[in-house]
Amino acid sequence: MPLSKILRFSFDPSSITSLGITLMLMLMGFIYYYFYSKSSSSATKKEKSSSEPKIMVSTSSSSVQKSFKYDVFLSFRGEETRNTFVGHLYKALEQHGIQTYKDNEKIEKGETIDTQLMEAIEDSRFFIIVFSKDYAGSSWCLDELVKIVGCRKASEQTAYPVFYDVEPTEIRKLSGAVKEAFKKHENKKAAMKWREALNEAGNLAGWELKKTANGDESILIQIIVDDIFKKICSSSPSVDRQLVGMEKRIEAVLSSLELDADDVRMIGIWGIGGGGKTTLASAVFDRISNQFDGKAFVENVREVSKSSLYGLKKLQQQILRSVLSKKDITVDSVHEGTNMMKKMMPRIKVLMVLDDVDDIEQLAALAGEPDWFKLGSRVIITTRDKQILLAHEVKFIDVNLLSREEAICLLSKNAFKRDIPIEGYEDLSGKVVKYADGLPLTIKVLGSMLGQNERQWIDTLKRLKEIPLKATMEKLELSYNCLEDDYKEIFLDVACFMKGWDKDAAITALKSCGFFAEAGLRVLEQKSLISISEQKSTYGRLDMHDHIEEMGKNIVRRLHPDNPNTHSRLWIREEIVDVLANGSSKLQKTSMRYKSSINARGLPVVCQDCKNRLCYFINKGPNQSQVFSTGRPLHGTQATKCLRLGSHGEELNYGILINGLANMKELRFLQVYGGWVSKEEVSKWNFDEDSLHLPNALRFLRWEGYHFSSLPKTFQANNLVGLQMFNNDIVQLWKDGAEKPFLKLRFLKLTDSWLLRTLDLSVAPNLETLILERCHYLVEAYFQVTPNLKELRIYSCNRLEKLHMPAESPKLRSLDLSYLWKLRTLHLRFTPNLKELCIYSCNRLEKLHMPAESPKLRSLDLSYSEKLRTLHLGVTPNLETLRVRDCDDLVELQIPAECPKLVNLDLSNCIQVAELPEEIGRLECLKELDITETGIRHLPQSIFRVKGLRIVGSRWLLESCGFTSEIKTSGSKTFCYI
Repeated sequence: MPLSKILRFSFDPSSITSLGITLMLMLMGFIYYYFYSKSSSSATKKEKSSSEPKIMVSTSSSSVQKSFKYDVFLSFRGEETRNTFVGHLYKALEQHGIQTYKDNEKIEKGETIDTQLMEAIEDSRFFIIVFSKDYAGSSWCLDELVKIVGCRKASEQTAYPVFYDVEPTEIRKLSGAVKEAFKKHENKKAAMKWREALNEAGNLAGWELKKTANGDESILIQIIVDDIFKKICSSSPSVDRQLVGMEKRIEAVLSSLELDADDVRMIGIWGIGGGGKTTLASAVFDRISNQFDGKAFVENVREVSKSSLYGLKKLQQQILRSVLSKKDITVDSVHEGTNMMKKMMPRIKVLMVLDDVDDIEQLAALAGEPDWFKLGSRVIITTRDKQILLAHEVKFIDVNLLSREEAICLLSKNAFKRDIPIEGYEDLSGKVVKYADGLPLTIKVLGSMLGQNERQWIDTLKRLKEIPLKATMEKLELSYNCLEDDYKEIFLDVACFMKGWDKDAAITALKSCGFFAEAGLRVLEQKSLISISEQKSTYGRLDMHDHIEEMGKNIVRRLHPDNPNTHSRLWIREEIVDVLANGSSKLQKTSMRYKSSINARGLPVVCQDCKNRLCYFINKGPNQSQVFSTGRPLHGTQATKCLRLGSHGEELNYGILINGLANMKELRFLQVYGGWVSKEEVSKWNFDEDSLHLPNALRFLRWEGYHFSSLPKTFQANNLVGLQMFNNDIVQLWKDGAEKPFLKLRFLKLTDSWLLRTLDLSVAPNLETLILERCHYLVEAYFQVTPNLKELRIYSCNRLEKLHMPAESPKLRSLDLSYLWKLRTLHLRFTPNLKELCIYSCNRLEKLHMPAESPKLRSLDLSYSEKLRTLHLGVTPNLETLRVRDCDDLVELQIPAECPKLVNLDLSNCIQVAELPEEIGRLECLKELDITETGIRHLPQSIFRVKGLRIVGSRWLLESCGFTSEIKTSGSKTFCYI
């Protein structure tokens, strides 16, 4: 039937029949079927898409949070405020990087709002409605208002009224000047909805010119801009306040994780270095980790896995220990670790973060397949290499760099300690943010560097224009340039050698080289050039961003990248081998003229013929000499100040090392990793320690795998300040018992010195720190003449019988003697500055002579000193913690009344301690007393004066002491309170 006839039929009242009704029903069915099928098809496609393995999710995706074109839409009556208040407000918003829409065209009278304005309203995050006396006189403004109110109800958009020259009640109730302006619309069709919109907007929280700013428009504008800026930059309270723009990025990750789905999800966070991948992963981890039974945040996968042959095994062990909360798990190989993870991980719901992955083999070993994990588990992987995620079929999120307003907010936090720039710095902040181009690391470093010195900002920006920097590491060099010279040296040492070191170890090395280490590291941390970990597992470890590390190394190498002889620091194996090998070349005999009036034999000169060559001459007349040339540039290896040779898994060429080091006359820092070498191989060497020529300028020496019996005879240790030997074959410090002095030695650490039997440190009178670890055959140690000793730690030297302490140790602050199984007596004399004393598991110690006074002692631990019978503390007014647990033979404990600060007293498993001294009632600060498995059957009456004291012991023991109903149990402890 023709369409015209159908239409005529349907509108002809006399023609309505059952056929018409049938057609109407058919049409309705068709419409329902069409839209239902479209919806189902869309849902099916969406479901299918979500199952695809390689999906990119942008943090700006509208599925997570609507992305707005404008931050602010300004609604105002143009004739009244366009060129005054609104014009100034618009300019202030734009100066702060707030994208603002303001209609600049003359508003034409009409009944409908312009389409462009409608779209702008829909695409704005915030609305600022400037109510003036004649605002309600414009139908255009009223239509805007209706649209704004509708958007506010339907989405996350927010409206804020500004009551410019009217009162809120005038807007709500259409009174006063507003009523007069609205009169012209009273009979219009839209009047009712306009009234409702005005009433609703009038009830919103906003700003009143009179009340908020006492009539001062400039103040009101600043208040509005500050409030809007904070709202743009605001993050969830669960996110670190120093982070900017993190919430929407977190939501993007959570959206991809789909925590409600009962499956195993692996997602990747991909982006450039310094773009915030690790920060984002950390924030997500902190947000959701409590929803999982086991969790593990594995930092620096790339670095740890490649630092040694056992890196991946170490990471597998870390994951298993963290997830299963078992610290005794040991992994012997990557293969075994893989099998253990497959077997043990599916038992619990796990959240795991693998940070900085750069090799598919790392994922294969740490998160091989989804069936390794229990349903509901989630794995987050951060990486710079997208291909790794694709190869492992992992969905990933591309981390967006900071937007302009986010960058300004982050810059302000670091430069001004607030969310927005201070007055006068708005334009400068915009220029810095433009230069940083959204990279959070760059913004943070620049903000920390610039501070509140306008001249410095201007000069820095001018310098950036004159010296264009191509890469991030070059941008970061601005922070290096503003350092003092000695802090620059510290930074370069850390960048080239000490990344990943423990902070205390780095301080020792830097102090040995003559630097003010604590102050220097603090400055570097403030400048965001380094970070010092505060996490429990890596507490105190030095770290720095990869780009900053590259920047430091580039500074050392850039002038002569192909000539390592000129570099102050050497760490690249091939370059070191080249320098050491060429530096040991034989002298070449030649004849040439020289520029020198010195009439001496064997002095270095600069020859006219070879120019920048280091030569030695024998004088044969005023203009002629016989010269021996090394064939090396004058700077040669003398330019080298620091050297690190070898690493885990590398073989060390001892021949090159021995022959080449002698030429490095100015070397102050030497770190060598010699690795494990069999005795058979050592026996085949045709050289010994006498063939090794260490530079006499050396101030710090750290050697792992030193396979000689003593230090080289030719070495004059007059400048040596720090000496650390690990896994070494040292029998004695000097060959044949020579007593060459270490007059400047302050730090000495010997670890795994298996052949060392005696140690006499009278040759090191200025020693400050002595650490001896696992020197299992050490029998006797002498260091009576060490008046500057501050720290003494002897650990697991289980054959040590005699420890000859100094008669006076006026500077000793920490004494730690652990696992000295043959030590029988210890006599401490004058130690006025001793703060910590630990004598742990010295199970044959029978006599401990404490000083008469230990005025600064805060902690004393004598646990597992099984043979110790008596303990007389002496005067210890600052003692806070006393542990004497598992001292089986202890029968007498004297705690003087002069222990007013004692908080914790642990006597557990001291089975022969039968009573407590009456003086214990004077310990008013005592908070916990552990008498588990002691011989105590009653408590002195004085103890009941110590209110709030928690007494720990067995239920039977506490009941025998008179406690009954007060007894409680928590975990493995039974206790009661006084």
